[in-house]
Amino acid sequence: MTSAASARLLGFEPFAQPAPVELRANAAEGDIQAIIWAAYRQVFGNDHLMESERLTSAESLLRQGHINVRDFVRALALSELYKQKFFYSTPQARFIELNFKHLLGRAPYDEAEIAEHVDLYVQQGYEAEINSYLNAAEYQENFGDQVVPYYRGFATQRSQKTVGFARMFQLYRGYASSDRAAVNNKKGCLTTELARNSASPVRTSTTGKELLGTAGGAREQLYRIRVSQAASGRTPQIRRGMQEYLVTYEQLSPTLQRLNQRGNRIVNITPA
Repeated sequence: MTSAASARLLGFEPFAQPAPVELRANAAEGDIQAIIWAAYRQVFGNDHLMESERLTSAESLLRQGHINVRDFVRALALSELYKQKFFYSTPQARFIELNFKHLLGRAPYDEAEIAEHVDLYVQQGYEAEINSYLNAAEYQENFGDQVVPYYRGFATQRSQKTVGFARMFQLYRGYASSDRAAVNNKKGCLTTELARNSASPVRTSTTGKELLGTAGGAREQLYRIRVSQAASGRTPQIRRGMQEYLVTYEQLSPTLQRLNQRGNRIVNITPA
């Protein structure tokens, strides 16, 4: 959704162009180790794990092919370790925010999603809450059985609401930070803006400057959207064509939604 320069400025360059980590058939031990550590990093929000805290039984089952990556992620999220880090001492709204981030790779879009998961937990308990993410069609469409979940909220994707970018940034505080170390870990990051159906401006971590083209942008400003066009589906297309759109601030969000629905990929957004 943003240019490489903006991604560097805002500190999420490693996730601007996600490279999914997938377990393939006949994977070597090094590949399996990469899967295991990617899953730990994602599910536990980049929190440091002691060697004694590793779920060695689940690792062994994955290594032997008795479970797939989705089941390994499920084992991590259902573990006592995950509960200790993110459930027992964490408000429910914050816990659900982190479940969205850790298991679906995005922020919740609206208050209705939080309310739905609060009700699910109250009615059916912890296991049902965790399984609701892993059994969802959204999880299957984006990760399937063998891909480790990753942060999708920084990239333009079909069916993803544009407000998800700003909200994801509120949950992400830097590549080296952990979700347990966050200063606002004791309360929900998105509670206020979800209740107001608003989005906070995205600012750089160093200067506090807003990123143009997000909530809070200048309404008199024009923006140039550079797009990689999707194939039509009727004829083979070896090279994707590039196209640019010049829009006002008010046109920015509906234009992005329309382009997403067409399957186009947003390359960057810059002031005109």
